[in-house]
Amino acid sequence: MVAPQKIADIEYVLFDMDGLMIDSERMYTIVTNKIIGRYGKEMTWDIKAGCMGKPDLEASKHLLSFFPDIPISIEDYIKERNELQDKMWPTVPLLPGVSKLVKHLKKHNIPMAIATGSRRGKYKLKTGHLQEVFGLFEGKVVCGDDKQYGMRGKPFPDIFLAAAKEMLGVDVGELNAEPSEAQKAQRSKGLVLEDGLPGMQAGKRAGMNVLWVPDPNLRDVEDVKDGPETADLVISSLESFRPEQWGLPPYDDES
Repeated sequence: MVAPQKIADIEYVLFDMDGLMIDSERMYTIVTNKIIGRYGKEMTWDIKAGCMGKPDLEASKHLLSFFPDIPISIEDYIKERNELQDKMWPTVPLLPGVSKLVKHLKKHNIPMAIATGSRRGKYKLKTGHLQEVFGLFEGKVVCGDDKQYGMRGKPFPDIFLAAAKEMLGVDVGELNAEPSEAQKAQRSKGLVLEDGLPGMQAGKRAGMNVLWVPDPNLRDVEDVKDGPETADLVISSLESFRPEQWGLPPYDDES
């Protein structure tokens, strides 16, 4: 097998979670369409694309802006959606390629952490039954409601910088300060794995390398990109991840 071209030399890896590690986006769609379906409405992919990666309230406002005639408040929509989703989270499955990659990084002692916009309570619901994989992170997780870090939501880079600094001890500088040259160098050694557009933008704004794994439907939506950031590599599934492209040890079955 021909070795893939190296993109960067990586020393640590930061994972998004929803839509990248677990198939939560499908459940979001099922629940949303169950609610608005009562009014004869459906969330199409062009609408969903504008919701992905946004904070909860912002995403809900975006969704309901397309259906001004639905007699439901944003608050009531969020409440019902959360109740329905919470019943489903303990069954959400891993996405293809995730288990293999996480176990590989753990085996080779590559520092890794999770940076998810999910609230910590939701994170526990979504991952409690998947500890064979999520337990390997040993608690190195930053969640969207971790107020101690003073983070802004994606596409701001804050959550990835906080994960690198607070979870892995990498000197990437402060969230709202210009990094030194040494800190920029430390940022450039990180690899962000993302499925959402705001997350891809956040990773690049953090000065890190970004592997974007967007839903195939998202890639087909026109005008979804609203900034200058471009991922270092785009793949359709983590099954296609090649560690050698990032200066990491190859998978055992590909060495």
